[in-house]
Amino acid sequence: MENEVSRQSLDLREDDSMGSVKIADDVVAMIAALAATEVDGVSSMNGNLTHEIMNKIGYKNLTRGVKVEVFNKKVRVDLSIIIEYGYNIPGTSQKVQTKVQAAIESMTGLEVTDVNVRIAGVNIKKA
Repeated sequence: MENEVSRQSLDLREDDSMGSVKIADDVVAMIAALAATEVDGVSSMNGNLTHEIMNKIGYKNLTRGVKVEVFNKKVRVDLSIIIEYGYNIPGTSQKVQTKVQAAIESMTGLEVTDVNVRIAGVNIKKA
C-alpha cells in the first residue's frame, strides 16, 4: 500500500473571534500509525518497496501503510500492518481499530467512521 496521505488540511474553525485551527491530513495519519503500533502484536506498519528503501538509507516515514480520507469532519482510515507471529489476528485487528478510533477522536475531535485493517504480513522473530 502506498502512502496515500494527502497534504490537505481540515479547518476546524468553531469560533471566528479566536482564529482558526487547521489539522493536516498528515497529522491524522501519524496519530493512526502511532496508535496502531502501540497495540501488542503489531510489529510495524507496512510500506511499499520505496518506503523500505528509504528506511534503509535513514529516512523514516511514520505514516507508511496509512491512508486517511477526511471529509466534513469525518475520517476514514485504511491501515496495512505487519503482525507478530502467534497473535490472534481478528482480536489484534479489533484492538487496533478501537485504539486508532479513540486516539483520532480524542486528539482531533473528528468522527472516525471506518478503520479498515489489512494484515500485510507476519513477523517471525529469529531466536
